[in-house]
Amino acid sequence: MEENRLKFTKAALEGLKVRGKGQRAYFYDTGEPSLTICVTTAGTKTFYLYKRIDGAPVRLKLGRFPDLSVENARKMAANAKGEIAMGKNPQKAKQAIRDEKTFGDLFEDYLEKHSKVHKSSWAYDEREVNKFLSHWFKRRIGSIERSEVERLHAKIGKESGIYQANRLLERIRSIFNKAIDWGWEGINPAAGIKKFREKSRDRFLQPDELPRFFEALAAEPNETARDFFVISLLTGARKSNTLAMRWEEINFTSATWRIPKTKNGEPQTVHLPEAALELLKERKLASLSEWVFPGSGTSGHLADPKKAWNRILKEAGIQDLRIHDLRRTLGSYMAATGANGYVIGKSLGHKSQQSTAVYARLNLDPVRESVNKATDVMMGFMKKSEEGSDAGKQ
Repeated sequence: MEENRLKFTKAALEGLKVRGKGQRAYFYDTGEPSLTICVTTAGTKTFYLYKRIDGAPVRLKLGRFPDLSVENARKMAANAKGEIAMGKNPQKAKQAIRDEKTFGDLFEDYLEKHSKVHKSSWAYDEREVNKFLSHWFKRRIGSIERSEVERLHAKIGKESGIYQANRLLERIRSIFNKAIDWGWEGINPAAGIKKFREKSRDRFLQPDELPRFFEALAAEPNETARDFFVISLLTGARKSNTLAMRWEEINFTSATWRIPKTKNGEPQTVHLPEAALELLKERKLASLSEWVFPGSGTSGHLADPKKAWNRILKEAGIQDLRIHDLRRTLGSYMAATGANGYVIGKSLGHKSQQSTAVYARLNLDPVRESVNKATDVMMGFMKKSEEGSDAGKQ
C-alpha cells in the first residue's frame, strides 16, 4: 500500500503505468487523503474519492485525468467529503441524477396522469409544449436551469407575445410542480420567475363592425369554421367547449346545450337562441358525425380555425380581434340590453366565490330572456349587412 502513495502532480501522474493486460492499479494522494486515481493498462487514468459512507467503502468517480486537473480533483474531493460530513451521500445523488426522467418522459406522464384527467384544455398543453419545449425532451429534468427558463420566457414574449410567454411559463411551472409531487427532489426552475404584466382585455365587436363581420362571415368558404364562429358568438361559450360540441349534448326541444365539463370543472347548460338553433338544425340534417363541427385531425373535431378567422378579419377590415372576443361580445351586448352581472355570469359560465350563491338561485329563464335580447340586437346588424349587400347589387 505504501508504494502506491505519492504526491499527485501532473508530471507524476503522467508517468504512472500499469503492466499486465487487463490490469488496473490504484494510487493514493498524500496531499488530499481519500483522493485516489485508477490507472489501467490502456493508459486511462480516473480520479475517485475513496471514503466510507454509512460503514461501507465507496468509490465516488470525480473525473478523468488530464481533463480534470490535480488541483480541481482535490477541490472536488474536499467538497464531497464536506457533504459526507453533513450526512449527504454524493454517490446516491449521482445515482439519482442518472435515474432522473427526461423532460419528454415527465411531460408524457404529466399529460396522461394530470392534464387529460383534470383539464378540458389538455390539447393546448400538448400542442404548446411540443411547439416550444421539444428541444428539452431528451434532457434530464435536473439539468434544466432557471436561467434557461428566464431566457425562453423573454424570447417567447418578444417573438410570440407576452400572453403566449406567460401561459408557457405557467405550463413549465405546473409540469415541474407535478414532478415534485411525484417524488422528484429537485428545484422547480420556473419558481420565482415573474410573468409579464398583462392588461385586462376589453375588446369586443363594436356596432359599426358587426355588419362587416357578418358580411365577411357569409363570404367565408369554410362552412364548418363559419358556423363555428356564429355559434361562438350567439352562445358565448368557450372556444374549447364549442370546438368539442357533440350532437348528444344538444336538446332541440328545450333549445339548450349541456356542456358536460367546463374550464371550472363543472357542467353548464347553455341557452340556444333562435338563430343558433336554426343553424344547428341545418347542420344536423347533413351530419354523419358525432361532432357538430367535425375535423380531420386526431381529435375528430375542428381543431383551430385560425386561417378562416384571419380571412374573415381581413375581409371585414377588422383589427385586433380574437376568437375569444366573441365570448366577450355576447356579454357586452347583454349588458347593453339591461342584463345585470349575475345573469351575464350565469350565461357565460363564470364562477367566483361572490357569485356562486346567486347563480345557484337563478334558473334559465332570465338568462334565456337576456341572451335573446342581446342576440336579436346582434343579428339585426346581420340583416343590415344583407340589405346593404342587396342594395349594392341593384
